[in-house]
Amino acid sequence: MSLVQRLAQLTAKSQLTADESEAFCQKLRQIGNFQVYPKSITVGKKALFFMVSRAGSKSLGILSLDTVSAPFSGTVHRVLITGVLTNLAICPLTSDNAAALRGLFEFLVPTPFGLSKSFGCGDRLGLATPGHLRALRRVCGDSTGIRPILAQQSMRENARTGRNPQSVQDDALWGVFQEGWRAGFGADADHLKTLSDIDACVSAGYTFFTVDPGDYVDETADSASESELRQKAEKLPWAFLQSTLGDLVRELTAKDFDFGTFRLKLEEEQVLRASVKYGRVVEHTVKMYRRLAEQMGPRPFDLEMSVDETNSVTSVPEHIYIATQMKRLGARWVSLAPRYVGRFEKGVDYMGRPGTPLETAVAEFERDFGPHVAVAKTLGPYKLSLHSGSDKFSIYPIYSRLAGDLVHVKTAGTSYLEALRAVSRINPALFRDILCFALERYSVDRATYHVSAEPSKVPDVGTLPDEDLSSLLEDFNARQALHVTFGSVLHDERFRSELYDALRSNEEVYYGVLEEHFAKHMTPFC
Repeated sequence: MSLVQRLAQLTAKSQLTADESEAFCQKLRQIGNFQVYPKSITVGKKALFFMVSRAGSKSLGILSLDTVSAPFSGTVHRVLITGVLTNLAICPLTSDNAAALRGLFEFLVPTPFGLSKSFGCGDRLGLATPGHLRALRRVCGDSTGIRPILAQQSMRENARTGRNPQSVQDDALWGVFQEGWRAGFGADADHLKTLSDIDACVSAGYTFFTVDPGDYVDETADSASESELRQKAEKLPWAFLQSTLGDLVRELTAKDFDFGTFRLKLEEEQVLRASVKYGRVVEHTVKMYRRLAEQMGPRPFDLEMSVDETNSVTSVPEHIYIATQMKRLGARWVSLAPRYVGRFEKGVDYMGRPGTPLETAVAEFERDFGPHVAVAKTLGPYKLSLHSGSDKFSIYPIYSRLAGDLVHVKTAGTSYLEALRAVSRINPALFRDILCFALERYSVDRATYHVSAEPSKVPDVGTLPDEDLSSLLEDFNARQALHVTFGSVLHDERFRSELYDALRSNEEVYYGVLEEHFAKHMTPFC
């Protein structure tokens, strides 16, 4: 009996053999030159669901003996397959159809991962998920050695890319469906700053929420005198913090913290400095947590708190202050992103203090990071999150070795850079134009990013042959200029449509460079 003849007998647990999948794909090619993505073929409701492409445009395909009706919407064709008259629905990749598919297949619903090791794959274009998953399969197979966060974008990135929380979710879903990934994925509403940010992302179905209270960090605390610290500390919102300055000092100085690898007894000045620097951070984060808990109700979720985007390093006493006070106020979180020692610039490897050789800088990072791991294990446990985590190859082995499974790595811009690497091979003229435009925009667009590129040091793109253009993606200055100008590029119609057309029409080139690049990122952690 053929696959089509068995449609009425299939259940959600039915699995197609490789021969059945190939025969089905071949039949669809014969019927209408449809190119089926074999891994996407999924059984549900006595029908086959699959991703299909024709003339460079993707659609959701549904093949059923019964009528294909709501909640799916599309064009239904009556087709004869192996002597059986069937209904073939070709449905656009709309948000409504994504929601319908999500409601049918549990593996397309993002889930929280708790303390499992996780890796954030930010995707500014909405096209990268298949490449991310291929890299993960290459490194870890279909296991859960690393849990992927595939829908990840900040509100700032949404504004610059012209996307929104729901479209980010939907794009990730279509990528997961296309690749037939069944091991689960997460969705990170990144760098949330306001209560309204939370509301929008809860509505879109996110499961991981990164609170960014960086605006509330008082970096003057690092250099303030003890009398200045005391004056500032007295003005903290003690009613909300449900304590007093005197009680806080007594609470934290009375303890002899045992972190296994070391012990620490805090001094009053350290408590003052930590409370001034991070007191309003704790207040804002707890407010965000409470709003999130209220909005999510009984649904589980993961919370991350991030203070990485500051110039001031988070000391171990300050880490202790944050963790003890958030816990005392009832907040629950799975990961924390302190500001580590050294420089975490966008799109390039780890950098130490200016003038520090890389080997010395990496050793300094290891000495700084180890105590943070001990604090996280003792006061949590919770994961330590590596923000601006793209391309930090020099410290990945240290991060993995010391933190074990208590790791979350967050990447974003590097997937956009790999898109440009693909474009340099597909459409060299377009890449040249984008780079020239990026160099013009860099001085403005760099304002909200930690970068130090010098555009004048970028090689003259006009003198490079086409085959050497991709080498610019290894150039420090070119990478950062391209990295931070993504919003300007995507808001300029001279580039946006042509960039998307190039990548969609040559998706295997993009998936290939992504797989190669992200396998290098993931290997140290799997």
